[in-house]
Amino acid sequence: MGWLGRIALLVIAVAAAGWIALLALLPDAPRTAAGLTTRPVVAERNPSGTRLVVPVARVARGALIESWGDPRENGLRLHHGTDIAAPAGSPVLAAASGTVEKLFTSAAGGTTVYVRSPDRRWTYYYAHLSAYAPGLHEGQGVAAGTVLGYVGDTGNAGAGNFQLHFGLTRTTPEQHWYEGEDVDPYRYLAGQPLPG
Repeated sequence: MGWLGRIALLVIAVAAAGWIALLALLPDAPRTAAGLTTRPVVAERNPSGTRLVVPVARVARGALIESWGDPRENGLRLHHGTDIAAPAGSPVLAAASGTVEKLFTSAAGGTTVYVRSPDRRWTYYYAHLSAYAPGLHEGQGVAAGTVLGYVGDTGNAGAGNFQLHFGLTRTTPEQHWYEGEDVDPYRYLAGQPLPG
């Protein structure tokens, strides 16, 4: 094979590698005609840790906006999470596999779900839901991509401000669902794997 043939093979190999890398970044949830997930999306794993699924159906990673530390309540507190705007009723998906640790309603978060990672070192928090997925219950195991509920405006989101507030907390296995250290989830939702 001459040098032109080798260059052609190299170009084909680079193009194929680029295409595979692009496919890894695209959402991978099969959908019904209504747009709902029909089976869980498997969380991608690599040596560094789990790569989170964007927790709202049909929202691309590139559409996420960093909002950690933004002032809330006229500057009385800082925002600890990533808000994902979406149409009312959009399916809220488990960002990673785990166990539903708590279904909770509060003045701030409204209708919420707390999911704990299998090793109990991360808690994934989903707030402002309009409703839970049918049959969702505490103690239930969920795979990444499982529908947990639906985007709403409950709690302090504000009427008509439909969004999911996604929070991430680093915990120790013995801590409760409401304990731990808040971590900015944006870079992990944008594609960086969670630390192991």
